[in-house]
Amino acid sequence: MIETRLLRQFIAVAEELNFRRAAERLHMAQPPLSQAILRLEEALGYPVFERTNRKVALTPAGSTFLATARQVLASLEEGVAAARRVAQGIEGHLRLSFIHITPYAHVLAALRAFRLASPAVQFTLREASTQQQVEWLERGEVDIALLRVPGRSTPGLRFERLSGEDVVIALPLNHRCAGQARVDLAELSGDDFVASPRDLGQGFHDQLASLCLHAGFVPRVAQQARRLQTVLGLVAAGFGVALLPASLAACAPAGVVMLPLASSAPAPLRQLDLYMAWDSQRDSPVRERLLAQLRHFSSH
Repeated sequence: MIETRLLRQFIAVAEELNFRRAAERLHMAQPPLSQAILRLEEALGYPVFERTNRKVALTPAGSTFLATARQVLASLEEGVAAARRVAQGIEGHLRLSFIHITPYAHVLAALRAFRLASPAVQFTLREASTQQQVEWLERGEVDIALLRVPGRSTPGLRFERLSGEDVVIALPLNHRCAGQARVDLAELSGDDFVASPRDLGQGFHDQLASLCLHAGFVPRVAQQARRLQTVLGLVAAGFGVALLPASLAACAPAGVVMLPLASSAPAPLRQLDLYMAWDSQRDSPVRERLLAQLRHFSSH
């Protein structure tokens, strides 16, 4: 194995074609430099310089090796610089998963600011349910997940609340309660409900079921849909009513009215929180920078 120090010493002599000037350039004495070149030639198995009393010149093999030595050092320096950028969190690869985030302006603003500040960071983005995201985090397949509370034990994962929003009721436009300012959930005990399956997000599903239980009934789920936007579509088509995060009002289709609830349930039941989650046992400087950006925009 040839040391990089020998390569630098060889390049200095090759560029100066004078051992004295090369030694001065390297801030070393001439005899150790001459010995270093001899060690290099011994390691290579062929001479790289022709030496006479009057001049020093590269051999044909030395000229070829000079190009290789420069390329090796340049590649090493670029590798060191790239690793430094990764260690500083300004370069790297981030794998981000999320539930439907279009309504969350602060999350979109954080992502936009991060990309402007760190154009060298590459992203892999995946939209998925809370349950799927938790599984990806546990398997090390994503770096940050934006999700609801999972509703099950998640040892090793860190969760941090980003924001909260009210639970509202989505009604077909011709529903008997559609003209009210607020809806008492107990009034809907006899209605069909549209909901997402529990296995996609236990915490979200169980919270909405508990909200109905507090109102004195178990919701009769007549239809299920994997995406909340599809749930809204089914409400618009008259298949039932649905409990949903208030932010979805921005993308509600025609034929749906979304109203606040009149409920005496505890505040944690009436509010849905958005969390960011990550595996703190896996070190990632670039992930920490995005987490800080998300915190900053969520606090304003």
